[in-house]
Amino acid sequence: MAKGAELTIAEKLKNLYDLQVIDSEVDQIQILKGELPMEVKDLEDEIVGLETRVGKLDKQLEELNDNLSRHNKNIIEAETLVERYQKQMDQVKNNREFDALTKEIELQKLEVQLSNKRIKEVEAQVAMKKETRVAADEKLNAKKADLDVKKVELEKIIEKTEKNEEKLRKKSERQKKVIPERLLKAYMKIRTTYRNGLGVVFVERNSCGGCFNKIPPQVQLEIGMLKKIIACEHCGRVLVDKGIMTGEKAEA
Repeated sequence: MAKGAELTIAEKLKNLYDLQVIDSEVDQIQILKGELPMEVKDLEDEIVGLETRVGKLDKQLEELNDNLSRHNKNIIEAETLVERYQKQMDQVKNNREFDALTKEIELQKLEVQLSNKRIKEVEAQVAMKKETRVAADEKLNAKKADLDVKKVELEKIIEKTEKNEEKLRKKSERQKKVIPERLLKAYMKIRTTYRNGLGVVFVERNSCGGCFNKIPPQVQLEIGMLKKIIACEHCGRVLVDKGIMTGEKAEA
């Protein structure tokens, strides 16, 4: 037997209304969670990004410190050579040797000056990187603390609602099985169209309970008779009379 093949319109509408009640309870649990799941995910992604940034800064600092070590080593080597050449100056035998040693001493002193200049430049870069590193670390720690708070808050809500939510979702799946496929597809499409997830609504104060547009008296009478499935001409939601909760229907 096809799903819902022998059901009356009234039974189909009642089954659909019951599904809406179940799904609305699930929606209320999601509302209780609010934006927390999304906030937790965003914070986790941001923390990964910050950790990557901190890692890159650490690597850059390591490279800069290696540069400092290299320049300091160059200075030591150059100063050692200057000292050696100056001692050799006392033993020169001719002007050619004197000029050659003088030139070497000048070159090594220039090497020292250049290395000192490079050291100042690198030290300035190190200072900037360290400042950036501290700021990134502070931001990372703040985000982690925020994440811990959000996770605890979300876990408390999940702990309170998880069993009930799972029960409701299973109940929803069972309820869907007694609703004709075309009607169920229409309902699901409407549910995903509107933020409040309402695909079935009452007629309240002569208006659609979803979009609040007026429903003509004749249409209201037809809705109450439960003889056919009627959707709001403005928003497409399935319209039902409150009598559906008790199985009552309007008199013809």
